[in-house]
Amino acid sequence: MDLRSLGHRAPGLWLLIPFAAGLTAGKAGWAPDAVGLILTLAAVALVLAALVPWAWSAGFLTGVALIGSVAYTFTRARLADWETLPPREARLVVRIDRLFPTDPNAGRWSGLGRIIATERHLDDLIGQRLYLSVAARRGSTPPLRSSELALTGVLSTLPREAANGSFEGYLVSAGINHRLARGRLERVDKPASAYHRFCAAALARFDAILRQGIDHQPELSGVYRAMMLGQKQELSDEQDTLFLQSGTLHLFAISGLHISAIAIAIQVLLAVTRLPRSVQFAVALVALWLYVDATGRAPSAVRAFVMMSLFTAARLLRVPGNSLATLATSAVVMLVIDPMQLFSAGFQMSYGIVAALLLLGLPLSEAWKREHGLFGNLPEAMKTRFHRWSTWIWEQVLTAVAFGLAATLVGTISGVSFFGLLTPGSFVANLVLIPISFLVITGGLAALICGLIGLWPLAVVFNHAAALVLAGIDATLRALVAVPGAYGTSHFRAEWLGPAAFAAMLVLMAWGYAHRWARPAGAYWPPFVLLAVLLAAGTTYGS
Repeated sequence: MDLRSLGHRAPGLWLLIPFAAGLTAGKAGWAPDAVGLILTLAAVALVLAALVPWAWSAGFLTGVALIGSVAYTFTRARLADWETLPPREARLVVRIDRLFPTDPNAGRWSGLGRIIATERHLDDLIGQRLYLSVAARRGSTPPLRSSELALTGVLSTLPREAANGSFEGYLVSAGINHRLARGRLERVDKPASAYHRFCAAALARFDAILRQGIDHQPELSGVYRAMMLGQKQELSDEQDTLFLQSGTLHLFAISGLHISAIAIAIQVLLAVTRLPRSVQFAVALVALWLYVDATGRAPSAVRAFVMMSLFTAARLLRVPGNSLATLATSAVVMLVIDPMQLFSAGFQMSYGIVAALLLLGLPLSEAWKREHGLFGNLPEAMKTRFHRWSTWIWEQVLTAVAFGLAATLVGTISGVSFFGLLTPGSFVANLVLIPISFLVITGGLAALICGLIGLWPLAVVFNHAAALVLAGIDATLRALVAVPGAYGTSHFRAEWLGPAAFAAMLVLMAWGYAHRWARPAGAYWPPFVLLAVLLAAGTTYGS
């Protein structure tokens, strides 16, 4: 089968797969604690790979895997002495790394930070990351990132493992070892940097622009700002449940869809300036990063930014590249920056779904277009405008269905594993709403641009247009979840089935792609058979 999407190489997989395997071994406790010994063995393996040609692959893969297990140990940095200690009051100085969106009326703020100073008897905690929940003083605002705060609260140690889908599970998978509860602010040792104050001011400006003309409709305005700025605290409990049950909650996390739309818009605007391509690339990169950072630097947004940057850089430098290679390279970059991301739901779902689109969705759509295309026997010279438009529309439908099926294979496993939900209706919902949500993002971006240059009437027009589309999305989702069987509670019979099935699904897709999805290798059926067996024999339904 000669398809354009097949045959692409991804050299980054030589690093990604063994490094991820080493991280998994470290998390599972399969690697010994002797870090020096492991690093020595890794060095020996890499030297062997360099000197002995026939041992290159085995030596290289082994060396990178051993480095991955050490990376897990260093990143997780568990303190053995604190494993069994009871909660205690502690005075800490913490640098704020990330703030979670908080309801202004909650009276508390929360986030992640790193301990930079303690009382003398707690010195071993310096450098540890922790989750914070701190009471907000009356009339005060939450601190900004990079602030250094002296806090007092109840310090406890999080377990090594926690249930998927729980907030504690999220913290553990992010490598957080401690929690400071019932915290109170004693003093500000160092205010936020000028850069982070600028980011906070930009976010406030964006928020004000997106409120213009629609703030009298708080529910639509809240969903709109959640989608554009990642402010999920603006979603009501009812809306949050609706999006979760319909499998569309990902639309409200700043991710690849948002970053792609914004990157395209920035490139179009810069193209008008006729600046050199290298200057356009640098300006676009800075502008895109400011948006990512101003909206909170969510991991999903950073992942999308890295992938978009690599893809654009490859085109600028005119080096051989493809989407699969870019995906693997961006995953390596993200794991080097923060190895614990491998175990997060966001990392697995975002990279898993994009991999499914490239490995299965794209080849399947091309095969369908070739086998089920319209007017294939009609000479090109005889095709009318009707024929061309009909062909284009039909091809878009085939592509959307193929992509939807590929994404559903990974999304179904992740949904059951992390959220305890099986959402068959999400296939239809995403098939229809992802293209429509692109209109909302485009309208929101146009409103932001108009607001920033002072064209407030136009900003209001774009806000109203986006809100109108969001009202249609809301009505569609409410109708969808009302259909019997659109969603349901489900769990895997054993917790290990989730990650094992996820890995097996990606392996089957890679196998099929490497064998060009030929009939002797099972064609396109093995991934679908795996999911069917998993849902039939490995899953329980109902609460």
